[in-house]
Amino acid sequence: MPEQQNIEYKSAWHDDYLKWVCGFANAQGGIIFIGKDDNGRSLGILEFKRLMDDIPNKIRNSMGITVEVNLHEENGKFFIEIIIYPYSVPISLRGRYYYRSGSTKQELTGAALNEFLLKKSGKTWDDVIESRADFTDIDENVFNSFIAISREYGRLPETVGLTIPEIMEKLRLVENGQPKRAAIVLFGKDPGKFYPNMFVKIGRFENDDTNLRFQEVEEGNLILLLRSVLDQLNHKFLIRQIDFEGMHRIERGEYPVAAIREMLLNALVHRNYMGAPIQMRISDNKISIWNEGALPEGLSLEALKRPHSSKPRNPIVADVCFKGGLIDSWGRGTIRILETCKQAQLPEPELIEIDGGFMVTLFSTYHVLNQEPESGLNERQVDILSNLSENQGITSVEYSVRYGITDRTARRDLTELVEKQLLLKTGVKKSTKYYVR
Repeated sequence: MPEQQNIEYKSAWHDDYLKWVCGFANAQGGIIFIGKDDNGRSLGILEFKRLMDDIPNKIRNSMGITVEVNLHEENGKFFIEIIIYPYSVPISLRGRYYYRSGSTKQELTGAALNEFLLKKSGKTWDDVIESRADFTDIDENVFNSFIAISREYGRLPETVGLTIPEIMEKLRLVENGQPKRAAIVLFGKDPGKFYPNMFVKIGRFENDDTNLRFQEVEEGNLILLLRSVLDQLNHKFLIRQIDFEGMHRIERGEYPVAAIREMLLNALVHRNYMGAPIQMRISDNKISIWNEGALPEGLSLEALKRPHSSKPRNPIVADVCFKGGLIDSWGRGTIRILETCKQAQLPEPELIEIDGGFMVTLFSTYHVLNQEPESGLNERQVDILSNLSENQGITSVEYSVRYGITDRTARRDLTELVEKQLLLKTGVKKSTKYYVR
């Protein structure tokens, strides 16, 4: 049987495999076989008697844990089975921490180590008191505006007559009279004072993604960033402007704006706030957003395309955003991105894990031209395919008026789309209409 996520095969024992033991103990547990090849076939080991004593002793002395070590025989060849159980406390090997993720072992350092240690202690990053802050660091105007707008969703606890600290306590943003990290991220006057990478970088690139034309940086708390980033996109980065009405309701433009908003919210809510800043890349044919932080354990990229459990990295931040009507609590963010792009007849967005983080990319109508030059579609043809709904037909006269062209050019465009089996032609002469297939 080939190696699996919680199984490792080793032909012989090396002390370096103590790192694998540590990684399994910090994750979901696992089994290491000594004396087998990568396909699980027995190779046999000669020094099995010594190893039966050495292995458990080395594990106990170096990590302070016990494992189950068993000797097996198969076709006259001996191999050792080491069963490692998961531990609820963090396990280190000579001061270093390892973790089994998928089929690989990784050493935890920096922000990843902090997040791991917090998780083992039953905490998340955003649930920790920010000892350097007090209520003077909270932007009261932003907080009061958020509460006022959010009341219409009916998810907030009763807040009438309560002070800001009292409301924040109900939202689990306060502990022992001090704001938590989540409070600073959501409503801080200057969250960058506490978390230096609390900003969003926006870059406009040529279509090869390497030539940066210009860039901007937006700073502030999560609530302000949601507005300022969307405004910046409209002001300077998108080819066609889009209308954002308030924080919640937004209208369709060059891209499905509900998808853009959902991308930004997902990045702000689920990012690793001790890691790199959020990064947005815009070119003529696509827009992408990247935030540091891998997917939660047990959640795959494919799972994001179907209904799945919500596993927020920052559950306090996510809960406040849910109560404020900004997100739902059912893990539907990525599904909404996919659905809105499908409704707009755009290519399926790309969801990938890359460079220690998660990235979503939307493709505009220009992407169709760039990706399929052999199709010979012009900009008008791509636009009509993207904007003509399933049951909405169009005549050649309507097409010519829409794009300011002659009727002859309109008929030629539409005929080409019919020949490419992208449109369906119905009726004759003046009653002729064209529909999306």
